[in-house]
Amino acid sequence: MQVVILGSGSPIPAPDRAGPATLVRTSAGDLLFDAGRGMSMRAAAVLSGPTAFQAVFLTHLHSDHVTDLNDVITTRWAMSFTPNPLHVFGPTGTESFVAATESMLETDIGYRLAHHEDLTWRPGTVATEVTDGTVFDRGDVRVTVAPTDHAPVHPTVGYRVDDGGRSVVIAGDTVPCAGLDRLCVGADVLVHTVVRRDQIEALAVPRLLDVLDYHSAVADAARTAERAGVGTLVLTHMVPPVQPGSEQEWIDLARAEFAGSIVLAEDLATVEAAPVLH
Repeated sequence: MQVVILGSGSPIPAPDRAGPATLVRTSAGDLLFDAGRGMSMRAAAVLSGPTAFQAVFLTHLHSDHVTDLNDVITTRWAMSFTPNPLHVFGPTGTESFVAATESMLETDIGYRLAHHEDLTWRPGTVATEVTDGTVFDRGDVRVTVAPTDHAPVHPTVGYRVDDGGRSVVIAGDTVPCAGLDRLCVGADVLVHTVVRRDQIEALAVPRLLDVLDYHSAVADAARTAERAGVGTLVLTHMVPPVQPGSEQEWIDLARAEFAGSIVLAEDLATVEAAPVLH
């Protein structure tokens, strides 16, 4: 099982970082977690994309995590030669969000139906709202979900993918919480969004200071990983953006709390889900 970071960015646009998105390559095919801006192009770079996704899993409905869902829906529909429903899992609110997205696309859907005689069906997005427990079970692959804490954004969820004895957790945006701890126990890889509390406090910009109460600092994520016995911690969705030359600072902050392997994500970074002894 492989983890491919399709987007390591944050709400702040960056030329080298797409919006939050993680591809988990499993024996059942490619699973997409979140769909931030530009992730479809990153997926193309690893020979994946909307027609290949077995399912899409949303951690929450903040705009930076769902910007490209409309592109996934349209591209899968327009590039499939038989009906190919897209399964989207997410927290409460996902069904109405998907319906609103397809409504927004209605003009484009009409154009394509009128132009292509062999395209005789509409996008077949199937939205499923999830809270806790197993939500995807195919062959050796099982995806479980648990509630996280990104209040006042509510509800939010994290996911764990198990495949043939290997495991990956996608935390999404959250502070440390019991649901995430439960998902992480013994996981090979934890992909966790993080912020630099020291830098944000030094900037003292009220809009940025607001992010501190509902995101995990680097040390928080590291303590979650250590507490659960995780093998590899992947730091992603960094706020503020990582400045060139400061990469080791982020890793050192995590190393102070976590003895396993640490990866500071970049777009298209690939991590093997394999045990790390520590």
